[in-house]
Amino acid sequence: MTDTLNKEHFGFLCDAILKLESRSECEKFLTDLCTTLELKSLSQRMYVARMLTEKHVYSDIVRTSGASTATISRVNRSLQQGNGGYDTVFERLGVTRPEKKK
Repeated sequence: MTDTLNKEHFGFLCDAILKLESRSECEKFLTDLCTTLELKSLSQRMYVARMLTEKHVYSDIVRTSGASTATISRVNRSLQQGNGGYDTVFERLGVTRPEKKK
């Protein structure tokens, strides 16, 4: 994905996010930066990723998140084949995958 982005611009955005020190600062920055629709999409993807990580089934995710199955599949693909970004964030948030049954 980063191949299609301007790496300098994207890096500047990442650096800016890393400078935020509180949830309040983050909320102010994101609401200044993004449209309501963009924030809704980003928030929904995070929620979907969390539910997938917690091993919820698609039908439950559709019902509770309002996301389409296409969005759920896209997020699932990122969880399975992405760069590990979701895993890093979820680990730090204490969101973990359920243990596999033996």
